[in-house]
Amino acid sequence: MTAPTSVYPPAVAAMVDDFTAWAAELGTAPSRNATMKRFRIGDEKAKALLATLAAPAPDERLTSGPAPQQQPEPTDTDLEPEITPEPITVEPSPLTAVDVAPEPKITAAPVERPAADPIPVAAPPLTIPVSAPVPAPVRRKPQIRTWPILVVGLGAFIAIWAGWVELGRLTGFGVVHPLPGIWDSFKIDTAITLPLGMDAYAAFALKVWFTPGISARARRFARWSTIVSLLVGMCGQVAYHLMEAQGISTAPWQITTAVSCLPVIVLGLASGLVHLVRADQEAEQ
Repeated sequence: MTAPTSVYPPAVAAMVDDFTAWAAELGTAPSRNATMKRFRIGDEKAKALLATLAAPAPDERLTSGPAPQQQPEPTDTDLEPEITPEPITVEPSPLTAVDVAPEPKITAAPVERPAADPIPVAAPPLTIPVSAPVPAPVRRKPQIRTWPILVVGLGAFIAIWAGWVELGRLTGFGVVHPLPGIWDSFKIDTAITLPLGMDAYAAFALKVWFTPGISARARRFARWSTIVSLLVGMCGQVAYHLMEAQGISTAPWQITTAVSCLPVIVLGLASGLVHLVRADQEAEQ
C-alpha cells in the first residue's frame, strides 16, 4: 500500500481505511511522526487518525492479555460529526525539522580544473657556431687625377690675366708709385688688381657654394655672387678683345666707369660672404 500521491492533503475520513490497514500490518499503533510521513499530512490530521485506533480492535495482534470486549469499529458516518474536515489549501502543511527527515544534501564533487598552461617563454635563440664571416672585398674609389685641371687652369689663368691687365690699361689702370718719398723705386701696375679681384673671388664663392654644412643664406649668397662675377669676367674679356680688334687705344667712358668700380664691388662681396661663413661657424660652436 502506498501513500496518496495527490498534491492536496486528503480528508481524514478518506484515510481511515488505509491507516487502519497499515496499522494492522505493523501490528502496533504507528507513531505520529510515522503517520505524518506516511500520509504526508500535518500534525492535526495525524492525531485524528491515531484517535481512530484509540479503541482496541478485536485483532489479537493489537492486544495483550485477556481480550477486551469487542466494540464496533467506527464508520465513516460516525467519524464525520466528530472530525471537522480541514480546508484544502494549496500550501502543504508545515513540517518541522525534527519530524521530517532532512533532505539529503547533494554535495558537488570538486571539479578538477586543468592546470593553467604556463606562459610560453621564448626560447633563447639557437646559437650555431659558424665560421667568421668573410669580409666583402672593399672597392676602392676611383682616384681622379688633378693634374689635368692644373693644365686647364694655367691656360685659363694666362688668358684671363692678360685680358684683364690689357683692359685695365685701356681704362686708365697703369704703373703707380704707392710709396712716394718712402720708397720711390717701388712701383705697382694697378691693372693686375682686376684679375686678382674678380677671378679670385669667383673661385672662393664657388667653393663656399659647394661646401656641405653651409647655411641656406650663405649658400644662396655664394651662388648668386659666383654667377654674377663669372658673367662680369666674361663681359670684360669680350670688351677687351673687341676694342683690341678695332684698334681702340682708349676705352669708352661706360666701360671705364664699370671697370673702375669692380675692385670696390668685389671687396664688398668678399667681405659679406666671409661674415656669413663665420656666423655659421660660431652658431655651430
